[in-house]
Amino acid sequence: MAAEADKPCEWGGPLEGLRVLDLTRVLAGPYATQSLGDLGAEVIKVEPPHGDDTRNFPPFVGQESHYFLALNRNKKSVVIDLKQEAGKDLLRQLVAKSDILIENYRPGVMSKLGLGYEELCAINPRLIYCSISGFGQTGPLRDKPSFDIVTQAMSGALSINGERGRSPVKIGLPIGDMVGGIYGPIAILAALHERSLTGRGRLIDISLHDGLIGMLGYLAQLSFVTGEDPQPVGSMHPTIVPYGSFAAADGYIIIAVLSEAFWPKLCRALEHPELAEDKRFSMLPDRRQNRENLEEIISRVIRSKTVAEWERRLEDFDVPHAPILSISEALSHPHALARDMVVTADHRNIGKISMTGRPIKYEGAQQTALTAPPALGEHTHAVLRNLLGLSKDELKALSDGGIIVDGQ
Repeated sequence: MAAEADKPCEWGGPLEGLRVLDLTRVLAGPYATQSLGDLGAEVIKVEPPHGDDTRNFPPFVGQESHYFLALNRNKKSVVIDLKQEAGKDLLRQLVAKSDILIENYRPGVMSKLGLGYEELCAINPRLIYCSISGFGQTGPLRDKPSFDIVTQAMSGALSINGERGRSPVKIGLPIGDMVGGIYGPIAILAALHERSLTGRGRLIDISLHDGLIGMLGYLAQLSFVTGEDPQPVGSMHPTIVPYGSFAAADGYIIIAVLSEAFWPKLCRALEHPELAEDKRFSMLPDRRQNRENLEEIISRVIRSKTVAEWERRLEDFDVPHAPILSISEALSHPHALARDMVVTADHRNIGKISMTGRPIKYEGAQQTALTAPPALGEHTHAVLRNLLGLSKDELKALSDGGIIVDGQ
């Protein structure tokens, strides 16, 4: 009985019972809705007849795009042609039965379709309506087309990425888009709390540009304080030394001396304890002033051993460090696997696929398994029948008229 009592219960997640209409495509919006799905919300992805643009992004597994598979788990696909009045009417009926709508069209598109916040709020006053766009719904750049690299460039983030003295380099992760997938759910959860108090929904305006400027953090403050622009420093830190990537005999290792307590430990690990007492390097301001000399000394020592040898030695001396893993190495690392950050699911068209797992864990409870991303229109008939009560004949008439597409 005790063992049974200690067994975690399985539940849908903290957002179980909430319904999200997902009118997003590509990355920022789908990442936001996927996060809500991870937390247990029912996510209905409303796609045009040709589907989300990323369904056509190579490479493919069978006919399924790797890109679409990465951002659309735990969703139902419903195909509705919103360019036709009957399609808009179907969406309005779904809005009446939903809690949240997320869209990432360019500003003004949804209003032109008659599906803006004012129109849909009149149907469902409790609706939380989240618009995600490159530069937001207001301001001089409101109508500027934007993708990840545009946002990186306009936010200043791209200017600080890369090696010293060389051209700026795009950040490898599409953080300019993903920031919308992070801030969007935060804003929605806050609006849900507000709705629990007021009974009314809220219009949310998420700008990818705003999000990346908000993430500049101490770098923005550095510019405010010094009046100077931070410059690219590669994998190193602009103000903390040593902190960055060093070449070992067979690869690269990261060393991060964020506080003074780690500096003498690193010196002992390097078998150069005298560096801790060297006036050029004894304190952070000294190390910053003599950065090039110190980094050259450390680089020369690190080149003498392999990454594995340095891992063991730095671990012994409690120095923050890490090998630089490839994506496949990171995904197969025992820690990632122990934390269920790689899972599998059965896809209708291509069978078992691997996916990244939920990054948020809840102690004492086991969430239901993630479902694979849907095939185009996989749930059209089921959703419209179960939520709107449409008959078989009504569904056939809508299909024959090109209003909906069922992928079954």
